[in-house]
Amino acid sequence: MSNAETDSCAIVLGPRDGDSFWQPVPANGYVRNLFSQEITGGEAPFSMGVQTVAPQCAIREHNHDAHEEVIFVLDGQGIARIEGKEHPIEPGSCAYIGRGLKHHFLNPNDAPLSFTFLLMPGGLDKFFARIGRPKTEGEPAPDPFPRPENIAQIERETVFGWVDTSFNHKQK
Repeated sequence: MSNAETDSCAIVLGPRDGDSFWQPVPANGYVRNLFSQEITGGEAPFSMGVQTVAPQCAIREHNHDAHEEVIFVLDGQGIARIEGKEHPIEPGSCAYIGRGLKHHFLNPNDAPLSFTFLLMPGGLDKFFARIGRPKTEGEPAPDPFPRPENIAQIERETVFGWVDTSFNHKQK
């Protein structure tokens, strides 16, 4: 649906729409990319999706030197560690993380942790597609799999300033 006078549009996705990708260790789980500037044609660069972190897993500590991030917890409980300070998160929790702040998300529980992410400007969708494996609705989760050998290059080319390299392949 679009408005010829403003060149604006509206897009509504169903619960199974968007590209989904299984994620490698240490997060495991999966990501569903929803919207980006490329999809909407809007003026503001952004990427938005849902990430599900598997039980007893975590997203590595990192920062986005040129991006701002918002997460909104949908399901599960966990910890948002931002600049070393731990913040319990649960459904309804929302976090804004400014440029350059080190952060990561931990799921020390036996149930998945799911949250929406909004990254401004965008690019997180491209990162997830490059490191993940395509996910089809209803398929079982794969065994944990490693990050790509060129993960540092992918991070530099997408949205990361600094990343904890503890889970990378051999460091050179």
